[in-house]
Amino acid sequence: MRIVVTGANGQLGQEVVKLFRGQHEVHGLGRDQLDITNVDQCLTVIQRLQPEVIIHSAAYTAVDLAESNELDAYRVNADGTRNLAIAAERIGAKFIYISTDYVFDGKASQAYRENDATNPQSVYGKSKRAGEVNVQAISSKYFIVRTSWVYGLYGNNFVKTMLQLAKTRDSIKVVDDQIGSPTYTVDLVLFLEKLLQTDHYGIYHASNSGVCSWYDFACAIYEESRISIKVEPCKTEEFPRPAPRPRNSAMEHGAIRLNGFEDLRFWREGLRAFLRELKEYN
Repeated sequence: MRIVVTGANGQLGQEVVKLFRGQHEVHGLGRDQLDITNVDQCLTVIQRLQPEVIIHSAAYTAVDLAESNELDAYRVNADGTRNLAIAAERIGAKFIYISTDYVFDGKASQAYRENDATNPQSVYGKSKRAGEVNVQAISSKYFIVRTSWVYGLYGNNFVKTMLQLAKTRDSIKVVDDQIGSPTYTVDLVLFLEKLLQTDHYGIYHASNSGVCSWYDFACAIYEESRISIKVEPCKTEEFPRPAPRPRNSAMEHGAIRLNGFEDLRFWREGLRAFLRELKEYN
């Protein structure tokens, strides 16, 4: 298949391009190749490349910065997504929009289902939800894939930060009152690869299976890496940030099961695989 990947220099985009290259004709576009906020450029580039599928992973992801840069966040996450959805619809391409757990307020007592009411609390979450609304309004062949706590070989992420901090500290504090599902980019991309070959359109929740707190996740990172460091649990209030974080980011994978896809493996298995990959890479 001919596939266009936006945000091709990002954490997820790089993984998509790398893993898809063997099986598909992949056109990875970074900001230099495609300014998604320019509708004319989106129409021209997509018309020229004629992809069968667009995987839209480009996003404004600086969660805290977005609180003071609302215009930029919306320009990229809402307007940029609308521009690409228009371009995709014009040539009849399937459209995969990578979204986030931040579209929910995190106040639910159970895992969020795909059709639960959204209620984003941060500018980032609101702008990503605006992107979802645009996709649903414009595209007739869309997959909205909400994911959470993403980490992988490329870019900065929680796993790499924890490993880095262990080099200079004997103890660390990590919040234990925010729960969710860590997601290894490789596992997410393998799911996307299966998804795009179908016409089971709609909203999907795709993260590694199982739920943990950031504190649990940090402990697991050190245990699996055989690093001896004291990890102390603390509360969100001890680390005030400009953007509110969802306390509960757990998401049900109902659409994955309903449409006959294999669920993503347990989060700790994904973590083990990533640590092996990181060791080989280094």
